[in-house]
Amino acid sequence: MALAFPFSAIVGQDEMKLAILVAAVDPTVGGVLVFGDRGTGKSTAVRALAALLPKMRVVVGCPYGCAPEAVAGVCAVCGDGRAAVAAPKSRLVPVPVVDLPLGATEDRVVGALDLERALSHGVKAFEPGLLARANRGFLYVDEVNLLEDHLVDLLIDVAASGENVVEREGLSVRHPARFVLVGSGNPEEGELRPQLLDRFSLSVEVKTPEDIASRIDVVKRREAFERDAAAFIEVWRKEDERVRRRLVAARSRIATIDVPDAVLERAARLCMALGTDGLRGELTLMRAARAVAALDGDAVVGDMHLKRIAAPALRHRLRRNVLDEAGSTVRVERAVAELFPA
Repeated sequence: MALAFPFSAIVGQDEMKLAILVAAVDPTVGGVLVFGDRGTGKSTAVRALAALLPKMRVVVGCPYGCAPEAVAGVCAVCGDGRAAVAAPKSRLVPVPVVDLPLGATEDRVVGALDLERALSHGVKAFEPGLLARANRGFLYVDEVNLLEDHLVDLLIDVAASGENVVEREGLSVRHPARFVLVGSGNPEEGELRPQLLDRFSLSVEVKTPEDIASRIDVVKRREAFERDAAAFIEVWRKEDERVRRRLVAARSRIATIDVPDAVLERAARLCMALGTDGLRGELTLMRAARAVAALDGDAVVGDMHLKRIAAPALRHRLRRNVLDEAGSTVRVERAVAELFPA
């Protein structure tokens, strides 16, 4: 297994790192879309997160990684076993971060008939796919804007329901598939379908560093990592451990974070000023701001938390305005400045 570049060693890209941490603290926030230039650390950040996350507890032998304490949203085997076993055997495993390749077949993604068992034993058995492996973790799609339409439709359905349904070759299988969808891509290679774009709660723009010092730092750190990955990881171990402790603490306190009505009102006013469709913008903004507060160790969500996460939560929800040629990020920043005067 290849060693992952340390999360803390990624130079700059603070908005991207914050969005990924927010999704890790509260998976209900939803997916994260990272769009920007090639070679800006998009896939590096996602893989670094995998090494950073604390391990999760799963039922021994469950192919879907069901939680032993869960009473709902589990597979049929674990659900049936609840009545017979009060405390199923469990073990700790790394949180899955599963890659979905662009050329993946539908069978590989959703699962299919286990041909080996069917031919050798005459038994119809289900062979879980990538969605099963990603349950309770992260599903990462690089170049997500180039994903084939039939896979886009599939991801939209599963991301909305949290369940994968497979009915083919005489099989009828349902299993939990709750994951944080993380996509990355280059906007120059095509736009994302609106239906899939809506599945990403946070949208991040990353750019090539424009200052000499940052560019030199990126090159030096990447060269040091490739020369001796283990030694480089050891150098950054304390920083990564600090981020891990911050993440774990944020998860434990997020349920106690208070979101005052005044903050909800400002979130709604911001969305109204920007003309976002529906109420998903307010919901995402509230949940993401709460996660930011948890990461900061604050007990109450305030204006500063809304301001920090407003652009990622809203920039991809804006309608085109023929009378305003400013980019979506500029429009969000302008609305934030008007609503939250310094």
